[in-house]
Amino acid sequence: MTITPFAAVPSAHRTAAPVFRGRLGRDARSGHYAVPHRYRLHLSTACPDGLRLAVGHTLLGLDDSCPVTFLPALPDGHDDGGHAELRPLYEASAHHYRGPALAPVLSDDWSGRIVSTHAADILRDLDRFPRTGRGPLFPPGLESVLEAVERMCAEGIEEAAQRAGHAGAGPAERAAALDVLLDTLGRLERRLTGEDYLADGRLTAADIELWVSLVRLDTVHRCHLDASAVQRIAEHRALWACARRLTAHPAFGRHLDLDGIARRHRGRCRGLEAAGAAVQILDWEAHAADSPDASRR
Repeated sequence: MTITPFAAVPSAHRTAAPVFRGRLGRDARSGHYAVPHRYRLHLSTACPDGLRLAVGHTLLGLDDSCPVTFLPALPDGHDDGGHAELRPLYEASAHHYRGPALAPVLSDDWSGRIVSTHAADILRDLDRFPRTGRGPLFPPGLESVLEAVERMCAEGIEEAAQRAGHAGAGPAERAAALDVLLDTLGRLERRLTGEDYLADGRLTAADIELWVSLVRLDTVHRCHLDASAVQRIAEHRALWACARRLTAHPAFGRHLDLDGIARRHRGRCRGLEAAGAAVQILDWEAHAADSPDASRR
């Protein structure tokens, strides 16, 4: 399968480079290696990076070998925008650290320090843990496909949707961003027509990326788009059918914190509500309730 990436889209919303980018290797010589009961994830499922990691972690069955500490939707680190619970880890990992204690974090319980705060690296490293009965999220031979989907979701959905609903942008800029968004959705729609998954007929990291992007598109970005734009977005039936199926999957639906996402959005957003805010495209909560594991959420 080939998914052709489009040109990179500049954005004023890119975050700063992560402070910590350690990696897990496959053996003890790497320093940090994927041994059970050594590492811990710290994340909030109201954050898109945290939601991706929570889903991937559950799909891989790592609850016992790499436990998760779930953080509140809104950081509680007072004025710095970070999580107070993570402050000791950051201070132990960087001398005189004064920045915000941000999530997600992969920490090393043996040393009491941070391995990584880079979500994409963390998800790939979780895929290195020993396990039985579950294939990899990043199957060999599909690297270029998975990277293309990751880029399309980040630039063609997330960033384009932000610009399409940005109150400070002019009409031409918003229209151009909406065109990028609709073009990306159309290309993913064609890939999913007649298919359950984006890559190689199986559930991979590409499906996690798409699902989180669609959750964000409907619960966050839709609020700043006009009704006509939302209608055009909703017409991609294969995409939203895929979103429904994945939401009903225990590994996805159990981590969907709609209230937390809404509170995080209200706490950070300075945009104006538009006509598209009236009705969600999907009833996410109802589809998550279809999950056999719904009672554990």
